[in-house]
Amino acid sequence: MVYSTNPDFNFEPETDEVDTLPKNQQKLRVNIEKNGRGGKTVTLVKGFVGHEDDLKALGKLLKTKCGVGGSVKDGEILIQGDFKEKLIALLKAEGYTNTK
Repeated sequence: MVYSTNPDFNFEPETDEVDTLPKNQQKLRVNIEKNGRGGKTVTLVKGFVGHEDDLKALGKLLKTKCGVGGSVKDGEILIQGDFKEKLIALLKAEGYTNTK
């Protein structure tokens, strides 16, 4: 917070929330990871730009389509298991054309 002696000063807090980019402009990256997960394999989807609610909705859709568990945290979607090829195909079918 900023202190000002100016009586006309109007404090406006900054918002960190970014508008969600259209699906065709999202640059999503799908990776397989085992490190630090007790030997379990997880598939990570990174690079989503937008609201947390939209990310959670995408995570729920992917988990449902794969029929497995997972979570959404720190701007990443974690899907339990090795589903890299399936997730890339699902994301492209949903309109995320910039997916690798």
